[in-house]
Amino acid sequence: MIRFLITAALFSIAAPAFAAGQVALSSDVKVEKTQLVDGRQQVVLAPAAHVLPGDRLVLRTTYRNTGAAAATRFVVTNPVPAAVAWTGDGSTGVEASIDGGRTFGALAALRVRGANGIARPAIPADVTHLRWTLASIAPGGAGQLSYRGVVR
Repeated sequence: MIRFLITAALFSIAAPAFAAGQVALSSDVKVEKTQLVDGRQQVVLAPAAHVLPGDRLVLRTTYRNTGAAAATRFVVTNPVPAAVAWTGDGSTGVEASIDGGRTFGALAALRVRGANGIARPAIPADVTHLRWTLASIAPGGAGQLSYRGVVR
């Protein structure tokens, strides 16, 4: 089996830090590692400097309203890197896209047309983008959205 080394730089494309009007966004990627902590095996999150196929990731976007007014119906869209398969786990209210971010909906409602022309229910690995719509972010308010993936 050929093993590919994927650097964290690849994932910085997924949700780059930027300010959208009055809401600032930043992102990071962590890899789940099993380590011995106080004599017991525990899963910890470590920087994703180098990852290999099969590694489990947590991809996070942090938001903060830097403005003086509430930000209403603020939408955060994250592409799922091609080298990552979404596991189906994400922050509450996540919507999925299987068509490059053109349309979104609940994963259970999405269908993928196979090479044979027959449609099948979409699975998490088909997802190309994830989206959250935040009803309101108060001035100074902040929070975090996340999803889990596995390196392909």
